[in-house]
Amino acid sequence: MSYQALYNTLIQSGFEDWVKDLQKIDESCFSESNHGDFKRWLDSLNKLPDIKLSGIDFSSSVVSINGDCDNSDVLYEALSGLKPWRKGPFQISEVFIDTEWRSDFKWERVHPHLASLTGRRILDVGCGNGYHCWRMLDDDPDLVLGIDPSILFNMQFKALNHYIQNEKIHLLPLTLQDMPLNMQWFDSVFSMGILYHRRSPFDHLMQLKGLLKSGGELCLETLVIEGDKGQVLVPESRYARMNNVWFLPSVDELVHWLKRCGFKNVRAVDINQTSIQEQRSTKWMPFESLKECLDVDDANKTVEGYPAPLRAVILANK
Repeated sequence: MSYQALYNTLIQSGFEDWVKDLQKIDESCFSESNHGDFKRWLDSLNKLPDIKLSGIDFSSSVVSINGDCDNSDVLYEALSGLKPWRKGPFQISEVFIDTEWRSDFKWERVHPHLASLTGRRILDVGCGNGYHCWRMLDDDPDLVLGIDPSILFNMQFKALNHYIQNEKIHLLPLTLQDMPLNMQWFDSVFSMGILYHRRSPFDHLMQLKGLLKSGGELCLETLVIEGDKGQVLVPESRYARMNNVWFLPSVDELVHWLKRCGFKNVRAVDINQTSIQEQRSTKWMPFESLKECLDVDDANKTVEGYPAPLRAVILANK
């Protein structure tokens, strides 16, 4: 699992000390002692059969690796060993990975509003297996770096890049706290589906701001509630069966938070209630999903009686 191309870029930009830290994190994360399922995941990667590539598509809703596979049954078995697949969808030769999230729905809501990603350095915080990072490649950025602490998601990314072999894109097993403070290196930073998991939303926003170059663009996507400025929902315990949801502000209040943190040109570009067509159980993620988190008699409420998941996309500049 080589990150040498990324390390070389970081060293050239003056981040030699951080690269040393990253090398230590790499060694500690990707080991059997770090996770009980690591050997199974590694075996799955090692089983991946050859594909005679005929093309790769990042432009469509399904990220596709096209070509003839030597053994489709082995390919299916290897990719199945990396379940659950939450972000996607993907087509790898004859195998279609129907993920829990139709992440293309979100990308189609976000992408039209973004500044051009061409030639930019991009960071995607909490990117899962990197579905949106792959979609960003269609805009020809200079670099896409995804970070997510889940080793499984990193393994899924490795499975895809085993065939794609693109040195513009990287995924590291990091949290936002592992990034250098006040790095000021990225032209675009994405934080999608993260803010409501943070106990201190202002700290999260300030960390994101510190990673951006002056004038850079933040894309923030998070759960919100309907209401006016000043209104925030703090669940008593669980929200949609999640026990790590802390703050759901109104859109006006969220805009206020970003302005309070010093962001400029803050604007809400999309508000959308999550549907069971966008997030659902599949054979690639067979566990409970959104449907089981909603009131059986009123899909506009969670099982706890709170408003059903409503998501807003906010863009802002440093």
